[in-house]
Amino acid sequence: MDLAEHVAAFFRGWTLPGAAGVVAVSGGPDSVALAHALLGLRREGILGKLVVAHVNHGLRGAESDADEAFVADLVDQWRANDRGLLHCRTIHTNTAELAQQLGENIEAIAREHRYEWLAHIASEEEADWVAVGHTADDQAETVLFRLLRGSGLDGLRGMSPRRPLTGVIELLRPLLALRRQDVLAYLQREGLPFREDSSNRDLGFTRNRIRHQMIPQLQRDYNPALTDVLCRLAEQAREAQEEMRPIAEALLASAELPRAGDTLVFRAAVLAEATPHRLREMFRLVWQRERWSTGAMGFEDWQRLVSVVRGERPAWDLPGGVRVRVAGAVVQINI
Repeated sequence: MDLAEHVAAFFRGWTLPGAAGVVAVSGGPDSVALAHALLGLRREGILGKLVVAHVNHGLRGAESDADEAFVADLVDQWRANDRGLLHCRTIHTNTAELAQQLGENIEAIAREHRYEWLAHIASEEEADWVAVGHTADDQAETVLFRLLRGSGLDGLRGMSPRRPLTGVIELLRPLLALRRQDVLAYLQREGLPFREDSSNRDLGFTRNRIRHQMIPQLQRDYNPALTDVLCRLAEQAREAQEEMRPIAEALLASAELPRAGDTLVFRAAVLAEATPHRLREMFRLVWQRERWSTGAMGFEDWQRLVSVVRGERPAWDLPGGVRVRVAGAVVQINI
């Protein structure tokens, strides 16, 4: 599948032509290919203003700085024929220091702050969307990674091709249906340079072991079409969750009572009649609304929450300092 044609079809399919956007470019092959394809759409007048955004997390010293310089130089070359239509925004962060201060995983902190900054840039630039270069291979790795961690159906949805980022700004993944070889073929055809991130070869990271060891072995010994299988699983899980969402929203509307200060209050009798799956999905909506960490909640944590609201235990302390308890005819949750 031709990458440029696929990206053009993606934007036409989502009724986004003419919109201004931000494209995140690390300097790696996926993001460079995506940015170049988007620039082509900009030249054709299909897209509006295009902003290249680069985050220097400072995790690889001189290599990180070289990535930043590479992206800036690349944009300068592209702007030679498109002056005023394209510019670059860069931010420097000390992700390792921040992760140490917060006691959090470096990758998780880097991802969280990267998306926060991208949303901020999009808002400043009055852009409608932010595009990132995840491919089908990234999707397969994500699904397998979450499966190994014991994720439920929600986690198996993997990454969405389109989701809200913040407010009216959307996060887009135009390459999510393409394979990594499609990206490399496009780069070769267009004569585009790119950078290789040395940390992607570090087998100390679980995701890298999945990419370089587990998936190749599973493809070789069990199913050569593993990536396609995992991507189909993600799509089926997403469809199932989309069907469940209005059911969970209706349950939440009928069960929730007005807050008591900072405490969320729910009708215990209504919750007791719901199935465990519907309860988990309803409370997932609550966690998202309250901006509590759903990532910290494993399957057993959701099950413990269900056991409390169904009257099987009086109270429980959940990750993130969230406490749930039964108080007479209501269930109370606070943090």
